[in-house]
Amino acid sequence: MNLNERISKIIEYSNFTSSEFADEIDVQRSSVSHITSGRNKPSLDFLVKVKEKFPEIDWDWMIRGNGEMLIKPEENTEEPEKNKPSLPDLFAMIDDENFGITESEDKIQKEIQRESAKTELTLESRKISDSQQSEIRENSQTNQNTDNQNNTIKRIVIFFENGKFESFEP
Repeated sequence: MNLNERISKIIEYSNFTSSEFADEIDVQRSSVSHITSGRNKPSLDFLVKVKEKFPEIDWDWMIRGNGEMLIKPEENTEEPEKNKPSLPDLFAMIDDENFGITESEDKIQKEIQRESAKTELTLESRKISDSQQSEIRENSQTNQNTDNQNNTIKRIVIFFENGKFESFEP
């Protein structure tokens, strides 16, 4: 049985007319007519569309004519998730505290924290007045705000439960 005859058999199996089959797999009706008449051979795209619509059709049978038309029940398990390799949990891989912070930004933040701690120690050791302490803290916060204002969003990544993700760059 040649490839064109196997396509005819799949159409017969589907219980569609040739026109309905073409509409179902989203190809031109003339394509199906030319294939079933033997004028043309089906393209890879055509075969992929057939397989996507009818996953129970065996690839080896459809392409080469080997074996049976339908996949045996033990090959086509009812729970395909058990046979698929599990995807890593991308959310578990994220260090929430440092998410989106590059190493250089992390170093800058740690340096700011160290400088703040030094400033507070210096303030305590000098026992300067409250008004001077608040002025120094304001200056320190201004420096931190200036550093944060220089930070711009480089990329936003959204992780989906199915393991896929999308990346957006402004």
